Amino acid sequence: MAVIKEGFGHPNSEPDVDAHVRDAARRFAKLGAIVEEVSVPTHALGFPVWAAIRGDGIGHEGLYITSLLDHAMGWRERADEFADTLKIASIFSKYTLDRYGGHFYAKAQNLRRRVRAGYDAVLATHDLLLLPTVPMKATPIPGKDATPQEITQRSWEPTRNTCPFNVTGHPAISVPCGMEDSRPIGLMLVGRHYGEETMYRAAAAFERSGDWTTF
Repeated sequence: MAVIKEGFGHPNSEPDVDAHVRDAARRFAKLGAIVEEVSVPTHALGFPVWAAIRGDGIGHEGLYITSLLDHAMGWRERADEFADTLKIASIFSKYTLDRYGGHFYAKAQNLRRRVRAGYDAVLATHDLLLLPTVPMKATPIPGKDATPQEITQRSWEPTRNTCPFNVTGHPAISVPCGMEDSRPIGLMLVGRHYGEETMYRAAAAFERSGDWTTF
């Protein structure tokens, strides 16, 4: 089990979150796992690559439901109903396409392979990756009078560790591993492509090891 060094210590990481997840890694070791810290420098590329792909196009790999896309063609008539985060992403997408064409989308798609390869290199010698699901505990839901900027900040600020795997397609699961200030903290396990069984077995073993609210 590889503890991803770059998943900790983000500018918005909370120390108690990092501490609980590291404690959880030690619990896995007591359960019989071989646990070591590993550096994956390309993890830092995950957020900007995700943002560029998400901003300039649909971008995901996998099954596309063409009938759903056909139905979605009527979105322009209901754009006022979009969430503020989607409105801002759409404006950003329009700006970048008009100003730069598909340059940054294409660059992000090329970098996607590098991000995936960074994880795959570790998963060639480890069964699972381990890191905090999000760098902070749950934040307050913005009020009805919140600005679009505040809403977008609250929506995107926890995604530093999760969005890279939206880009690479690795299966991941969040497992609660402690509480602080009456708010849960989660660790994320990430497996090889089509390796969900190993991930589920590890998560189940952790859950059976005790009451996570007291960890």
